[in-house]
Amino acid sequence: MTDSPNDLTPENIARLLTVSMPFGKYKGRLIADLPGHYLNWFAREGFPRGELGKLLALMQEIDHNGLGHLLDPLRRSKER
Repeated sequence: MTDSPNDLTPENIARLLTVSMPFGKYKGRLIADLPGHYLNWFAREGFPRGELGKLLALMQEIDHNGLGHLLDPLRRSKER
């Protein structure tokens, strides 16, 4: 991942569907499946450092702008 938290590259978007939340109430849930209120909490309180924080920030931006449907084709291809 690059230093930009909102780096909308195909690789980063794909990671949203493969990386799971490693701690907390939603431990084990894919980053792409985290609820908006949880992502917004991180946006207010601060994202963790490193790749996890960058992915959470990217997912929050996608969710906040109502673009979650853009992940649907990747979800469908993953199910095959």
